[in-house]
Amino acid sequence: MQTVHGINFAPFSPRGALAGDAVRDELRRMHRLTGADTVIFCPGAVQATPFTETIDFTGAHTTADEELLAITRAAKDLGLRVFWKPTVNCLDGTWRAHISFFDHDVPCEPKWGPWFDGYTAFQTHFAALAQQAGIELLILGCEMTKTEHREEEWRACISSVRSVYDGAVAYNCDKYGEAFVPWWDAVDVMASSGYYPVDAIGENLDRIRPLVEKAAKPFFFAEAGCMRVRGSAQVPNDWTLQGEPDDEEQNRWYQALFAAMETRPWLRGAALWDWPLDAAHDNPYAFSRAPALQTIRSAWNREQK
Repeated sequence: MQTVHGINFAPFSPRGALAGDAVRDELRRMHRLTGADTVIFCPGAVQATPFTETIDFTGAHTTADEELLAITRAAKDLGLRVFWKPTVNCLDGTWRAHISFFDHDVPCEPKWGPWFDGYTAFQTHFAALAQQAGIELLILGCEMTKTEHREEEWRACISSVRSVYDGAVAYNCDKYGEAFVPWWDAVDVMASSGYYPVDAIGENLDRIRPLVEKAAKPFFFAEAGCMRVRGSAQVPNDWTLQGEPDDEEQNRWYQALFAAMETRPWLRGAALWDWPLDAAHDNPYAFSRAPALQTIRSAWNREQK
């Protein structure tokens, strides 16, 4: 697998948001300013709560198929590799890692079976579309921590995806979760969310390396980022952190990330979080108008020479 210099672009965009010239202009701007060689699009599905069996991937919260295909073509025209990461989120704001049900069926309680049926339908829908679009890597979800022990269901889901899609398949576990996915052998690429404290990035990479070598799979960070908020560099995964705006906090974290990555060539890069649309460039994780942008561009320029 070629090293990833990537960005998650406008993740979980609602229907209609990725259509039009303005979005393609923003994609070109992202490419020009960062020097990225890969973009990840994240079509989102929704469920009401972490305990809801039904998943909606056809409504207003999900990018329309034709939009996704069009923005994918635009990215490929720029010379970008395109990965897709279909991801489910909870409408009540609960982080998707908490989606869970009883491990034994109980009458009148929600169950794993119907949920995995819906999740598999969601993933296979986008897998069939990914086959049509020629997507190089399909990432079957992100940070689904409390589902990962359901090995039989995950293997069946991956098998269903492979029945309609012949490209490479990956999964994006949460930070610190790399050792707890019992079905890594079923995917082609391992990925995690690299939101590690600024002074612990290297030690966590060193912790991950033996797992990757044992699995003999490529590994990259499908997400990695830090907010422009004082204190975020120590808890970059905490999107609820409140504090003073601090562009240099974010920049310092990115400098540490790239320094750690440059000495560990077994790590196949990272896809940064994130590049939003329009006024959302003010969101705390965005780096498009911050000093970290130059840090990112400089690091990728060095790596691509």
